[in-house]
Amino acid sequence: MIEIRWHARGGQGAVTASKMLASAVIREGKYAQSNPDYGAERSGAPLRAYNRVSEEPITLHCMVINPDIVVVVDPTLLKAVPFLEGTDESATLIINTDKTPSEIREKYGIQGRKIYTVDATKIAMEELKRPLMNVPMLGALVKVLGSIVKVETVEEEIKKTFGKKLSENALNANVRALYRAYEEVQSE
Repeated sequence: MIEIRWHARGGQGAVTASKMLASAVIREGKYAQSNPDYGAERSGAPLRAYNRVSEEPITLHCMVINPDIVVVVDPTLLKAVPFLEGTDESATLIINTDKTPSEIREKYGIQGRKIYTVDATKIAMEELKRPLMNVPMLGALVKVLGSIVKVETVEEEIKKTFGKKLSENALNANVRALYRAYEEVQSE
């Protein structure tokens, strides 16, 4: 089982991205959970969302305390929340930033842990014309997860989730953002 914790701010779509990941994993015949964790619902407030993905049924139903993967959607949260909390040196970090993984390691004094970075803000602004980094971060996460879930299945979930809410142009922009982040995510 892989446990994932998302750090974002209200309104950035991390809860939706977490749900889309779980749905895509389930669509492929595996097991998944998605759970949000936020206090007073307000735009801009820090929040967490959680995923569990597994080849076997998941019987644990609680917050993710010791994540294998931490996804930081909003880079301002690197200074605002304890994003490394509960991780050990085998954890993987996926961070939205224009910095390289080595620069993030040095700036925050991160020991161990595999670091991936992607400039999801840039991708969102270029493709979506809005700072909605959830889909680009989902693309980066899918790349890091490897064979756990196919990016094409996540694309189907995006179309299912947003298909009736967005124009065809906006839907296509989200798909482009997914694939760009999938291709542009950097590792050390």
